[in-house]
Parts: sequence; C-alpha cells; structure tokens
Amino acid sequence: MSKKVTPYKNSTLGKKEQVREMFDNVSGNYDFLNRLFTMGIDQGWRKKVVKLATQNQAKKALDVATGTGDLAVMLAEAGVSEVIGLDLSPGMLALGKEKVSQKKLDDKIKMVIGDSENLPFEDNTFDAITVGFGVRNFENLEKGLGEIWRVLKPKGTLVVLETSQPSRTPFKQGYQLYGKYVIPTLGKIFSKDKSAYNYLPESAAAFPYGIVFCDILKKVGFASAIDLPQHQGIATIYEATK
Repeated sequence: MSKKVTPYKNSTLGKKEQVREMFDNVSGNYDFLNRLFTMGIDQGWRKKVVKLATQNQAKKALDVATGTGDLAVMLAEAGVSEVIGLDLSPGMLALGKEKVSQKKLDDKIKMVIGDSENLPFEDNTFDAITVGFGVRNFENLEKGLGEIWRVLKPKGTLVVLETSQPSRTPFKQGYQLYGKYVIPTLGKIFSKDKSAYNYLPESAAAFPYGIVFCDILKKVGFASAIDLPQHQGIATIYEATK
C-alpha cells in the first residue's frame, strides 16, 4: 500500500491487533452496514466470487478473513464439500458460527481463528481460496498473499473481492464524497465506532487496486491474475491461478 492506514490513529497497537479490535467492535452490525453501504449489491459480487472459485469443481476451499461467513456459506451451498472460514476476530467468527448452524452446514464448514499471514495449513491444501474485503486489512500484504499461494494447490484458484476507486467522472467524485461523509456518519450512528468507518474509505483509497494488485499477485508467485471491476470500479474482483 502507498501508506500505512490503521483503524485507530492514536493506538499503540500494530495494525493486525487494531483490525481485530475494530471487527470485534463492529461485529454486531457488520452485515447490516454492509448491505446498507452497498445497497445490497455486495451480495451479487459475492455470488460472482463463488462462481469463479467453483468453476473447476473445487472440493476443498478456504475463505480468508471470513468475517461472519457469507462467502464460506455460499461456497458450501455451491457444492464445495469442505470449507474452512478463517478470521482474526472472535466476535465476527461467533456470528459466523451462528450463521453456519442456522444454515445446517456444520458438517461442511469449519470456522477457525487464524492469522492470514501465518496460515495453519500444509502446503498445497486447497483447491480454491477466497477473500472478501479482507486483503486491504493485511498488515503485510505480500506476506499474506504469499501464504495464500503456499496453501493453494497447483492450478488452484484464488478469488479476491476488494474495494477500489472509480476513475471516471462523476463516479470518482461521488464515491469520494460518499466515503468521506456518508460512511463515517452512518457507521457512527449504527455501530458507535466512527473510527472504524473512517478507516474503511481511507484503507480503500490507499489500496493498490487494479493492475497494480495483479502485479503483486504475480510477484508472490501466481502464474496469472486478472482484475474485473464492478459497478464503475467501486469494487474489483481478482482471479489468480497458481
């Protein structure tokens, strides 16, 4: 990233610890605010992620930064027989476990606490790996992506969904205003943590999106990487192959 962006500017904790604290703080309203901020279109993006991740009949998948488990659940419902959802935040995982149980998918999905930069899995373990709105929270982006590359099987697929920046007028200006004023205000009202929702647009603005992120994926070892902008570039899906 072009600069280091953290959730709590006056905190003495490292980014990883701050991210864990932030998601624990907002976990109760996370799903609601995601739907609110994106007007529900984030679920359509996730469906595209799952379609790409399962196009080669993946049997074992890992969802990194799984949060409340939306992608993990969708992967299992799409036919993946073994799914692991991994996240740093106990608060988010607790909600994810409830969601898995409500969907009666406990036999297919395992939710575990873990660090994306030190994945607790053997090399070449997973057919597919997904990350939904999580890579910009990595403390060390290349290390985290390198760990994903390590545990992915040869020819396996990584699909990342992440925020990005529209480049065309007036979408660029509108998105900047929305991120600067609307997201922090709504975040403060509904989550009582304005800092977390200041961090969201700031981290999105600092993230190396598009072809720059594809180049980083190739740098850590992926054989190919493509970017697929969504809705004028407010989010981007990346597909990479080991």
